[in-house]
Amino acid sequence: MKGHYIDGTWTGDEPSLPVENPATGAIIARVADADAAVGQRALEAAAAAQDKWARTSPRSRADLLMAVFGLLHERADRIAALITAEMGKPLAEARGEVSYAAEFFRWFAEESVRAAGGYRLAPSGTRRIVTMSQPVGPVLAITPWNFPLAMGARKIAPALGAGCTIVLKPAPQTPLTSLALMELLDEAGVPAGVVNCVTTSDAAAVCTPLLADPRLRKLTFTGSTAVGRTLLALSAPRVLRTSMELGGNAPFVVLAHADLDKAVAGAVEAKMRNSGEACTSANRFLVHESLAEEFAARLTERLAALRVGDGAEPGTQVGPLIDATAVASVERLVDEAVRAGARVRTGGHRRPGPGYFFEPTVLTDVPADARILHTEIFGPVAPIRTFFTTAEALAAANTTTAGLIGYVYGENLNETLTFAENLETGMVGVNAGVVSDPAAPFGGVKESGLGREGGREGLDEYLETKYLGLAL
Repeated sequence: MKGHYIDGTWTGDEPSLPVENPATGAIIARVADADAAVGQRALEAAAAAQDKWARTSPRSRADLLMAVFGLLHERADRIAALITAEMGKPLAEARGEVSYAAEFFRWFAEESVRAAGGYRLAPSGTRRIVTMSQPVGPVLAITPWNFPLAMGARKIAPALGAGCTIVLKPAPQTPLTSLALMELLDEAGVPAGVVNCVTTSDAAAVCTPLLADPRLRKLTFTGSTAVGRTLLALSAPRVLRTSMELGGNAPFVVLAHADLDKAVAGAVEAKMRNSGEACTSANRFLVHESLAEEFAARLTERLAALRVGDGAEPGTQVGPLIDATAVASVERLVDEAVRAGARVRTGGHRRPGPGYFFEPTVLTDVPADARILHTEIFGPVAPIRTFFTTAEALAAANTTTAGLIGYVYGENLNETLTFAENLETGMVGVNAGVVSDPAAPFGGVKESGLGREGGREGLDEYLETKYLGLAL
């Protein structure tokens, strides 16, 4: 590998950080492992490039983003293969991630020429109020392993479109995709220092000094709520601008008047995308008593039929989990629920190695206090509980500190929309198992985060509003 990407060049540092294929357990590559000094060099490059990049015309920035959009589609097969190799998702899903990531570059290319501003007369009539948008400044972006291309794109594209330079710190499990993206950004002509990427096994050592550095103006992070809290505490002394996309505990609610064909299809989408390793994954299934048995039977049939295996093999529908720790965590949650009285309808076990596989699993009769209902599973397990009244379902859905996304299925439009409006989440899938869209604002409430990514709001996260009071 080429080392870190800093100031438009590859550093050539000795590759020592291993990258593992979770489907086989084999080491497929090694990348450079940054320390604090490397992180400082990356921030120095971003800070040095900031003023010039901020003065670049919005149209020029948009053209560069569109060039990246085109290159992602040209190299889609190669990048999808990298995603599958280092993260494990089936190749078809990896190709879908490439298309999804590319759309962020196209969307923010279009939005970057439309940064908000205004001009109006003050109510007093004594001055004119002028507002303008300016880039926040150098950004540190910390991304997770589960969508290694899309999460980088969702941060890099709006930052560049707004006129901000950026330092990307990808997850140590999946650095290869981020480094491939750096190659495309370089090929597209992004100037030296505007985008930088450092890979490391010690995020705290690299990132903590950067958060204390006055040249850094913003932190954007996607990951667990626990790590998010730590990063917010580290950002507080400098009152650093932050965006946090944190954990979820998504309820999937099937109302009494739901169409079961739609609900089961949506449940498979919401649960099994990325093998359940997604913050948007349906975590708890709340099904009206009158539909519960049929819903469970149909979902069991669908999940039991899914083909589990190496994501690179044709026909694979469910890939491995990211590592042994992930498998052990899912296994503990299932075992605890079963010991407490839950019934396994299908699955329930890890698969023998090589690789880190867990069977698609459906649980019924899950006790209300089972930990699996109150913890983000991050695996292919669907625990089902029943309810009698809509009020009971809403109370159960909202009984969580997380508030990223929820799902509700129903054919009574008024009741279904009212339920969606009262879910304490930042996003709701209404008769839809997937809602992520670069043109829509992505983010949560409560302990699921701060700010939004995507949509018109996504560009605003990287802009400051300046007010000019012009006296008459």
